[in-house]
Amino acid sequence: MARVIVVIGSPTGQLRDNEIVAGGTPARVALAAAAAGREVQLLGRTGDDPAADGLLLGLTQGGVGHAALLRDPARPTPLEKISVPDDGTASIDDEPPAPAVSGDPSTRPAIEAADVDLGLRYLADFAVLVVAEPAGDDVIRVAAEASRWNAARLLLVVDAGSELPGALPGDAIVFEAPDDDRDGLFASFVGTFAAALDDGADPADAFRSSIAAEGWTEAAAE
Repeated sequence: MARVIVVIGSPTGQLRDNEIVAGGTPARVALAAAAAGREVQLLGRTGDDPAADGLLLGLTQGGVGHAALLRDPARPTPLEKISVPDDGTASIDDEPPAPAVSGDPSTRPAIEAADVDLGLRYLADFAVLVVAEPAGDDVIRVAAEASRWNAARLLLVVDAGSELPGALPGDAIVFEAPDDDRDGLFASFVGTFAAALDDGADPADAFRSSIAAEGWTEAAAE
């Protein structure tokens, strides 16, 4: 298998125009990297239900592989439902509505360290590894060790203010997730940044090209 970008994280389904598509930060990161012309695999978990079927179709259509995406029949795939005003009050200048994600977070499919270890052994040859959602220390440790073994660049998405494990590679890059990414701009930035690194750009150039691709300025991104 050719060298790829591996994105770690469990996607959600998103109900859009009565169709289920791929949603959630990990899926959006993966789709953005694929849209930039890179080969991408998403490593995570979904349920074994129609929402998973819909989001997997969306990933395939977006050029994202899911050879290491596990189905969990015991846990339903979370489904984002976006509420749009039907009284004519919405305008083009309004903020996108925040998605409401179905299901108790404790019952959603969640990636585990053993899943990550197995998936990365299967995918084997990757140049960039993205942990695209806040993850436990055990998951991060497995990802860090795999990135060292493969001489791959490690990117982490973490909650703001969270403490990081001390065993990260010296060149690991950490992004703090915003409280609200309803428009997907942050996820898209991370995906295009990963694609630029995979294309051989150094981190500073990758950052500049990625914020330009999303229509940001460096001042706005600080």
